[in-house]
Amino acid sequence: MRVCTRTVMDTTDPDIWFDEDGVSSHALRFDELFAENVRRAQAGERESELSNLVERIKTAGRGREYDCVIGVSGGVDSSYLVYQAVQLGLRPLAVHFDSGWNSELAVGNIERIIKTLELDLITDVIDWREMRDLQLSFFKASVANCDIPTDHAFPAVAYRQAAKHGIKYILTGSNLATESVLPKSWGYNASDAHHVKAIQRRFGTQKLKTYPTMGLVKRYGWYGRARGITRIALLNYMPYFKDEAKKTITTELGWRDYGGKHYESVFTRYFQGYYLPSKFGFDKRKAHLSSLILSDQMSRDDALRQLRTSDYDAALRRQDEEFIAKKLGVSLDEFKAILERPKMDHLAYGNSKWAWDLALGASRKRPGLSGLIR
Repeated sequence: MRVCTRTVMDTTDPDIWFDEDGVSSHALRFDELFAENVRRAQAGERESELSNLVERIKTAGRGREYDCVIGVSGGVDSSYLVYQAVQLGLRPLAVHFDSGWNSELAVGNIERIIKTLELDLITDVIDWREMRDLQLSFFKASVANCDIPTDHAFPAVAYRQAAKHGIKYILTGSNLATESVLPKSWGYNASDAHHVKAIQRRFGTQKLKTYPTMGLVKRYGWYGRARGITRIALLNYMPYFKDEAKKTITTELGWRDYGGKHYESVFTRYFQGYYLPSKFGFDKRKAHLSSLILSDQMSRDDALRQLRTSDYDAALRRQDEEFIAKKLGVSLDEFKAILERPKMDHLAYGNSKWAWDLALGASRKRPGLSGLIR
C-alpha cells in the first residue's frame, strides 16, 4: 500500500500514480485544474462572479413564482446551498426524490429547512416496486456503484420540475472545496441511462415505467439547448468551509448531524460504510478527507487519525443490513449470497461511455457545456 504524501489517497485506487516526491495524481490534478478557483472562492474573491450569477438567475425568473430549482436531501451541502440561496434573495423551488431509503433524521432535516425558509417542496415518490427491483438488480450485477439508482434519478427529477415550471436554473450542492477528489475507478457515471436500463434488463423483473431516466441527449439536448436549463454549482463561488456550514445550518435551520458524508440515506450509509470497503476495498472517506486537506480544511494527520477509526458502528451496520434485505424483499441469507457474487466491472454491461467521453471532451473546450463536468 502506497499513500500520497499530501493527501490520504492510496493505491486502493488502481489508476493512481505518484511523482518523485510521492505526491499523488489526485493532488497534482487539483493543483492544475481547481486550486486557484477554490482559493479565490474561499477567500471571497469570486463575489463579483457570484453577484453576476445571482442577477442572471433573478432576471431569468422575473414574473415567475420561482427562479431556480434546488434538490434537497437533508445533507450538509444541499441544506447550506438552500440557506445561502435564500440569503442571496433567490426564490428556489425545493425538489426531493424519495428513493425509499431516507433516514428519519434526513426527513426531519428537510421538514425543518422547508418550514424555516418558507419554501415550496415537491417530492417525487417513485413506485417502490420499480425502485426495489432496480436496486436489487444493481446488487445482482455485482458492480461497485450500487447507488446509481438514486444518483441517476435525483437530477432527472430536478430537470423535469424545472421544465414544468419554466425555470432556467438548477442549483446543485456539488462543490470543489469538499468534493474535488473522487477516483473514477471506484464507480461509474450515474448519468448513463443506457447503463441503468441495461442492468435492469439483465437482472430485473419490473419494467421501468415511472422511474425517472435522463440520458445524454435528453439532458443536454432537450433540457439544455431546447429548454435553456443551466445547472450551476453555486457553492464554488463562495467561501465553503464544512464545519462552519454545519454550524450555520444547525443554528439557523435546526439541522441535525447524521454522521458520515451522505449518511442521510440508510442505503448510502451501508453502501459507503460497508459494501464498498468490504467487497471492493474502496473507502470513500479517503476521497472526502483528501478533498478537505487540499482545500485547507483539515490536516493530513487529522485525516489519518480519522481513518484509523470507523464512523459506522458494527451494530448499526447489522441493523441496516437486515433493514435493506427486508425492504428489498429477500431474506438476509439471500441478500448475503448476492453480496458474495464475484466483482464485476461496470463496463461488462451495456453503457454509453464513449458518448459521455466525447461530451466531456467537448465541455473542456466549450464553456457553455461546463455543467457536464459537475
